[in-house]
Amino acid sequence: MGAGWHRQRLIFELAKSRRYWLFGTLVCLAIGAGLAVWFWPKPPPKLTLAVARFDDLIGWRADKVGDAVPALLRSCGALSSKAEAAPLDPRPKGADFGRVGEWRRVCDLAALLPKSDQDVARRFFEAEFVPVGAGNNGDPEGLFTGYFEISLRGSRQQGGSFQTPLYRRPAEPSRFTRAEIEDGALAGQGLELLWVDDPIAAFFLEIQGSGRVQLPNGKVVRVGYDKSNGKPYVAVGRLLIDRGLLPREQVTMASIREWMKAHPKEGAALRRENPSYVFFRELTGDGPLGAQQVALTPERSLAVDRRFIALGIPVWLDAEQRYQPGVKIRQLVVTQDTGSAIRGPVRGDLFWGHGAIAADRAGAMNARGRYFLLLPKSVAERLTAPASIDQPPH
Repeated sequence: MGAGWHRQRLIFELAKSRRYWLFGTLVCLAIGAGLAVWFWPKPPPKLTLAVARFDDLIGWRADKVGDAVPALLRSCGALSSKAEAAPLDPRPKGADFGRVGEWRRVCDLAALLPKSDQDVARRFFEAEFVPVGAGNNGDPEGLFTGYFEISLRGSRQQGGSFQTPLYRRPAEPSRFTRAEIEDGALAGQGLELLWVDDPIAAFFLEIQGSGRVQLPNGKVVRVGYDKSNGKPYVAVGRLLIDRGLLPREQVTMASIREWMKAHPKEGAALRRENPSYVFFRELTGDGPLGAQQVALTPERSLAVDRRFIALGIPVWLDAEQRYQPGVKIRQLVVTQDTGSAIRGPVRGDLFWGHGAIAADRAGAMNARGRYFLLLPKSVAERLTAPASIDQPPH
């Protein structure tokens, strides 16, 4: 074997070592990427805002925006007892959505709008408000679901099929988990508001936040949210997906309810895995009431995460059903409610009203999209200035 063979052998070994080096480098990069994800997770939720134009709101001219004015006026009514310098909503910590005085001015103008004149209403919003796109760390896309005023059958007394209690708020609402309450932690204390005949319906009443309970004598009692126990909310739909019990594309309120009916023991155990529990009070007058303590308007009231978004703000919603391609929801709504499952800067729950149609539409709603906050010009100018918008505390 001559020098030529040794030279070829050397070249082969160098090439092989280079391949090993390249392979090792790729492995290290992959491991490094994984470690980067581990040590540098995605940033916490943060509201980011970007000024837009009404021309950017797809479908703006097709919607009957005047139908949202009554909802806006109800939110305006919630400001009547507040001082001019008070914040619109003190709850959001990451952004200042203006003073009551700034909003009262546009409220006074809204009160003068003629009813059923869509063009005048549209010109009012275009003249007095600035659309501001909301994002989560710059990402404008979020999840939008629906809710409704659910119907139940119940009684003032326990007996017969009426064995599931709806509890009033106790003195220490955060003391017990759902499982402990279901095991009787609050029993015998006179906190039972009503007894209903369906534990599944009672569970979904907590998710909806309000409902109508028909008594044996035919009378209907309206009940509404009166605080929760403050425990973490665990979505049972997520559990069903993770365990392969329902495919992701089939998970809606209706499908979850049907699964629980078909699997009563498993469904009862599944509900207990959600430690969050909601207490109720009896309502009188118009309703149901949202977190702003004003009556909700079907298809015009939106629940949001109040840590980020103030209540009482007109919002342009632009979303498309995830499992019904082509079905779009583009309409003007008002932020008037919140909920334990509504989490994040771009997250909404649209109120559909009461009855079978509302139940079907709310149960099927699972949409991706974005929304634009309509803010008075002075508020929008100040809020979208170069100063950063901090994340709220958790």
